[in-house]
Amino acid sequence: MESLESRLGYKFRNSLLLAEAMTHPSLAYESQRPHFDNQRLEFLGDAVLQLILTEDLFKMFPDFPEGKLTKLRSRLVSRRALARFALTIDLGAYVLLGKGEEATGGRRRVSTLADAFEALIGAVYMDGGYEESRELVLRLFQSEIEALAGSPEERNPKGELQECLQAIQPEPPEYEVLSESGPDHRKVFLSQVSWRGMVLAVGRGKSKKEAEARAAAEALRAREWESADKKSSDQEAPIESDVSTAD
Repeated sequence: MESLESRLGYKFRNSLLLAEAMTHPSLAYESQRPHFDNQRLEFLGDAVLQLILTEDLFKMFPDFPEGKLTKLRSRLVSRRALARFALTIDLGAYVLLGKGEEATGGRRRVSTLADAFEALIGAVYMDGGYEESRELVLRLFQSEIEALAGSPEERNPKGELQECLQAIQPEPPEYEVLSESGPDHRKVFLSQVSWRGMVLAVGRGKSKKEAEARAAAEALRAREWESADKKSSDQEAPIESDVSTAD
């Protein structure tokens, strides 16, 4: 679990809390240790996440009514959003699963990843207290919170693109500023988004964030990764055919 602690940037004082957070109920059932799984820590972590993010959004948007703040928080703590955060630290690789759950793809299941992420936050809270768990949550959620600050009323194309891609492979998309042009008060940025060495799209904007968001939106429209997957499958098809013929 040391590599997970390294990814988190947090060292547990009580390593048993981390082990508990990473134990899926399926393993607890198979090992006949029904009281040692991550469900209690998940319950706690959900409340800790809600409080930390509610407090941060409350301060960030002082003029927003309760309804808007609730919607913004929901974008951050939805099951899919939490699973996406879990993928960024490759959390699925550390979850301890029962054989049946492992065989049915539980390691990449949205519910498994989201529950493990909440349990992890609960474990950090129990181990280090509120301030340390708050520092960790705000660091992990930094890019999503910045995206909300930039466009609280709009969709988040960067988050949507990352969610789509990390459902396939855990690597996140990468953004690169290709050029800046124009005078200081009217700059135009050209940004490129790529994934696993494949250029997905480019976008222009008045800021780096806007250019990246437009590149992500264009990538979601073009969905170049699907064309690459289809081409790869088409290339492999004759080989599979030859093998079956030989048999």
